[in-house]
Amino acid sequence: MKKRFILEGIECANCAAKMENAINKLDGVKEATVNFMTQKLVIEGEDEKMPIIVQEAEKIVKDIESHVVMKKA
Repeated sequence: MKKRFILEGIECANCAAKMENAINKLDGVKEATVNFMTQKLVIEGEDEKMPIIVQEAEKIVKDIESHVVMKKA
């Protein structure tokens, strides 16, 4: 399953790379990509783990850039 999100307010390309690396390490994630220029996050992961993956991804985003809002695309 693939989920797409907008990372509203992301300001740091290095932070986007940190988010991508951290989300890719989550259990059940097959691939996660953060595109700083388009402010998009795409997560591909196991269907049954996706709700937990999304919840953990939101925590990662907030920990790295607290003002960024993760919205469904």
